[in-house]
Parts: sequence; C-alpha cells; structure tokens
Amino acid sequence: MTSLRKLGSSDLEVFPLSLGGNVFGWTADEQTSFAVLDAYTAAGGNFIDTADSYSAWIEGNQGGESETIIGKWVTARGNRSDVVIATKVSQHPQFQGLSAANIKAAADASLRRLGTDYIDLYYTHFDQPEVPVEEIVGALDELVKAGKVRHIGASNITAERLQASLDFSDREGLARYVALQPHYNLVSRDTYEGPLQDLAARAGLSAVPYFALASGFLTGKYRPGTTVDSARADGARKHAESERGQKVLTALDEIAAAHDAPVATVALAWLAAQPTVTAPIASARTVEQLPALLGVADLRLTEPEVARLTEASA
Repeated sequence: MTSLRKLGSSDLEVFPLSLGGNVFGWTADEQTSFAVLDAYTAAGGNFIDTADSYSAWIEGNQGGESETIIGKWVTARGNRSDVVIATKVSQHPQFQGLSAANIKAAADASLRRLGTDYIDLYYTHFDQPEVPVEEIVGALDELVKAGKVRHIGASNITAERLQASLDFSDREGLARYVALQPHYNLVSRDTYEGPLQDLAARAGLSAVPYFALASGFLTGKYRPGTTVDSARADGARKHAESERGQKVLTALDEIAAAHDAPVATVALAWLAAQPTVTAPIASARTVEQLPALLGVADLRLTEPEVARLTEASA
C-alpha cells in the first residue's frame, strides 16, 4: 500500500500522484472518465484535481464539465469521504476574477456541480494583482468558516503576492494557504525554482505541480520527426525540437531502461524528488495511460539519477 503524503500544514493526506481532471469532458467522455477514476482509486489514488473552467475552451462547453463528471462519479460510487477533491476559481466564463463576491458565488456553483457540500482544497487559479490580497484571503476565509472549503491554495501567483497573502493570514488569524500549484517540470524549471520555491519551503507549503509531463512531451512519445495525434501535440512538439528537450529525453531513456520503467514515470519521479513537491498532477484520457503515471508512487530515483536529469534539463 503506497503511503499517503501530508499536504502542507493541513490535515489532508494525499496519494503522491494527483489525477488531473482537465481531460474529463474534453478528450475523455463521461464513461471513459468514470473508468479512469475507478482505476485510479482502485490503485490507491485519492487526490483529484479540477477547476471550474474545465473545459470552457471547447466549442459547445460552458465550463464546469469536469466538475460535473467528477460529481456524478462520486455520487454513483458513494465515496466522497474517501477522495480529496481540489478545484479552482477565477477562470470560469461566468465567474471571472477574484473579487470577494465572485469567489463566493463560484464556490457555490462548484459545490453544485460536484454534488457535495464541501471542497477539500480550493485554489485561486490565476492571481488577479489588482485585487488586494486582503479581499481574496478574506473571502476564502469566509468559505472555510462556513464549512464550504476545508483548505485553500494558490496557483499561478508571484512570490511577492504569495508572501503578502501569508503575512495577512498570519496577522489576522485567517485561513492560510497550505498548497501551491505551479507550472513545473523537467523542461520548465524557472517557472517555479527560485523565490517561489524558496518561499514555499520556508512557509511549509506543499507544491502540486501542473503540466508535470509538459503537455505529454515527457512521456517520451514525442520525438523529432514523429507525429502524434493529440490535442496537446503542438505544445509538446516545441520541446522535442529543442536542444534541451533532446538532452532530457536521452537522460530519461537511460534511467528508464535502468529501472525497466516508462519514461513518464521517471519524469514524474524526478519532480516528486524535488524540494516541497508533494504530488505532481498528471491526467489520463484512457485507463491504459494510467499505469505509467501511478508508477511514481513506487519509483525512487538514486541521487546520481536525480542529478543526471537536473543537469540535462539545465
């Protein structure tokens, strides 16, 4: 049984891979999404990540499709208390931004779609610098006091704004961020490493990185000269054509061969070995894609292997 990891200073204990819900209602229909969720939880997984805006970018969608599917699945399985559901606010077409009124209205809408009366972890999806941190944290604190949200987190925020938010929470005795969701992977390190990572370490925050596999590039299926039928192929292809991307793939291939493990598992294992990282996020649009992701729970890279990948990705 894979041991769960404590999320920051919260009482939440999570599986070391967070299952990304961005594909639910996009590249995975409801039936397939249910199958993926079933397989993930059967393997011991309990940490599901979504957002109120998933997948508003698809023609005919309104946003909230992913939450709706997760809500239907939880209701059908009767397992609400067994899973940790994280969702986000600020990007839904009808609930834009981080004003206090919008945060509270968006949370109520997410609760309805999820078919639950509480959200385990509620992130600000993209910071809105023109809104004072006092207003944002104050609104989130009200949701926590009302029992609608258990814990709060931030995604896509600067170190300065994060520090100001934490200082305000501490000064006023309000709900405090316990998790941070940065863009972070082997080919995108400067999006987290540095002041933001240092602050997370000092403040005791857990990092739950998104784009953990760089739009699929770090699965190893995107190589120079290959064509992959995927909605995210363009994002992955630019990495395959870069010198750094090719160095990273070479290192991943060598280490994957040494462990007889998929390339994706090794890429996630490097991320899981980084300071502050508790659980990388990765999504699967089919059940067949899951084992390579779940493998991160059991694969421990040696220090030289971690160093080899860190050097290749510099």
